[in-house]
Amino acid sequence: MGTYGQDLEFFASRNIGVIELLGKDGKARVLLVPAFQGRVMTSTAEGPGGQSFGWINRNAVSEGFVNPRFNPFGGEERFWIGPEGGPFSWYFKHGEEQVFANWDVPAFIDSEPFEVESATPDEAIFTKETTLWNASGNEFHIGVRMVVKLLTDNEIAADLGVSLPPSVRVVGYSTANTLVNLGPAPWTKETGMPSVWLLGMYPPTPSTVVFIPYDKSCSGRIVKDDYFGALPPGRLIVRDGMVYFKIDGKLRSKIGLPAGSAKDICGSHDPVAGTLTILKYTLPEGAPDYVNSQWGPQDDPFHGDVINSYNDGPTETGEIMGPFYEIETSSPAAALAPGQTLTHTQRTYHFQGVPEDLQTIARTVFGADLNEVASAF
Repeated sequence: MGTYGQDLEFFASRNIGVIELLGKDGKARVLLVPAFQGRVMTSTAEGPGGQSFGWINRNAVSEGFVNPRFNPFGGEERFWIGPEGGPFSWYFKHGEEQVFANWDVPAFIDSEPFEVESATPDEAIFTKETTLWNASGNEFHIGVRMVVKLLTDNEIAADLGVSLPPSVRVVGYSTANTLVNLGPAPWTKETGMPSVWLLGMYPPTPSTVVFIPYDKSCSGRIVKDDYFGALPPGRLIVRDGMVYFKIDGKLRSKIGLPAGSAKDICGSHDPVAGTLTILKYTLPEGAPDYVNSQWGPQDDPFHGDVINSYNDGPTETGEIMGPFYEIETSSPAAALAPGQTLTHTQRTYHFQGVPEDLQTIARTVFGADLNEVASAF
């Protein structure tokens, strides 16, 4: 884990243009790269010398756009669209077997820049228009508008319902991600529907744990844990309204919660580094359809996960991209008539402080005991 200033200097040394959102005291900062779809590459709560929270693949960034399928630059929040797999996938061509050799990320969310509509010290707005075909061969004309806003300490405290002790350092930002149907036909279950899919990449540590509250009244599946095969013991715990997921960058694994069990919040905690990360996102009431990103044939393409977490690790060949870990959230499937819009909002907060202060925040926001989180595994 390097400093924010080191990451900022790295992008400057590669002549990659950035936009910085800056707090009034210069400590809270968010680094955006328009050429990488306006993604949040990283952030800090302590200025240039502070910890850089995002995972950045410096080797890939240095090489540039060399891979026509996917350029894994990293970043602590990037905009993608779902689903990844199934009959309405955007990542496989019509008629192709959905295996890794055929996986291909659409260029508009990988190698094409987003346009900068405006940029101020605390907000940047990006836009993009594209035409895509899904795995069923249906054509979509899609517009995207993304608003990234740095949050003040007062906004963070009000949103989470907490008091911030003077010793706590915090950075928080929100992104409002809007899809627009620019085509002449509605998006339906018969043709497929896109969704907003936000993926945040962070450096893992042996002591990091992701914890996700779930609805204890849920009558169906609480968590999907077999994306890459069954998880071995000591990796996932589900108890008393909380899912705990071990994050160490040593085992490629992924979990997900569907709409029936998910709540609108999750967190990660590293007691050694003294950090607490909280994500909140829009979770509509009722039971909207969520796209299913599982590769290959599906029984129900619209019974997917709302929130996911991924722990990186070696693939079958022993190669490893990171390591990193991810927290991902998704919007409902966008059932939009021509001209209609859907917006998915996510807010990310990073806190640094002594254990007692972080414990108070976690208890207030989650009703969670960080001692239990830290000792879960």
